Amino acid sequence: MAMDALTIEAVDLLKALIKTPSFSKEEDQTADIISDFLSKKAVAVDRVGNNIWAKNLNFDPNKPTILLNSHHDTVKPNSGYTNDPFDAKIEDEKLYGLGSNDAGGCLVSLIATFLNYYAKPNLAYNLILAASAEEEISGKGGIENLVPHLPAIDFAIVGEPTQMNLAIAEKGLMVLDCVAKGKSGHAARNEGKNAIYKAIEDIDWFKTHEFEEISETLGPIKMSVTVIEAGKQHNVVPDECKFVVDVRTTDILSNLETLKIIEENVSSTVKPRSTRLNPSGIPKNHPIVKAGLELGKQTYGSPTLSDQALMPFPSLKLGPGDSARSHTADEYIYLSEIENGIKDYIKILDKLL
Repeated sequence: MAMDALTIEAVDLLKALIKTPSFSKEEDQTADIISDFLSKKAVAVDRVGNNIWAKNLNFDPNKPTILLNSHHDTVKPNSGYTNDPFDAKIEDEKLYGLGSNDAGGCLVSLIATFLNYYAKPNLAYNLILAASAEEEISGKGGIENLVPHLPAIDFAIVGEPTQMNLAIAEKGLMVLDCVAKGKSGHAARNEGKNAIYKAIEDIDWFKTHEFEEISETLGPIKMSVTVIEAGKQHNVVPDECKFVVDVRTTDILSNLETLKIIEENVSSTVKPRSTRLNPSGIPKNHPIVKAGLELGKQTYGSPTLSDQALMPFPSLKLGPGDSARSHTADEYIYLSEIENGIKDYIKILDKLL
């Protein structure tokens, strides 16, 4: 299939996806569209919930396997839209619409790339394509639910808008619910133990603590106190102070290792809402990274989360579009970004396949 045809079909598919609302946990219709599109190409499609996946025609279980993954769910449009978020209009070589940049352009480019290789014999790697759900909410019905149904994966390319540069590491996330305990008393008398003062000591630790090791690609672990709640009336010393901490972990320490250090240094009780969104990445000397570098791509560490956090294997975040446009009003992607994205995916994979 000629490159021009791949691009035209990718843009048409993206327009169909934009026109179909696919908020997280409501992606059944876009899952149908992707499944039908692949089926019409004589690709055998499997489905797990709203996750669509397929293997290349000559899949060989004795060969290593690359996962090509991006998501088809979107956030809800914000109030700043001046265009219809589901119109999928093209203007000035831009395709507008909700999910066009995050991550529809990446998804359709990866689908085109998969089709380019689908029937080719004697590839050095197998290819698995996965269009996953619930990425925008890190939902358990998305890639986390799909991975156990897949053959063993050696590494993944995760389609997210990176301007086709190589995000070789990604920060993880923990949200901590912390509670400092005191003893209530009357504020007019020297009674009680003020839980706010105890919380302040711990909050100061979160503000000032510097972890010993700093990630080469992601920098230091970042901890931010974002919510605080205490007290019921002005004349009662509060016996409890609750606060929330946003922790962005790096490839230096896992979420559990980071949590252990936190618990050893604060007196408040600390309860993570989840430890499943771990930092992730891929070594700089990995063949897929080397292939990108040979094409002049840049490497960097990404501060934003993706489905990489839920993948128990090495992964590279790479895709057309610009992360700065994600979740913005009047979201768009350049048609040239899709075209060049397909070309670059193929150029990089050609060096391995």
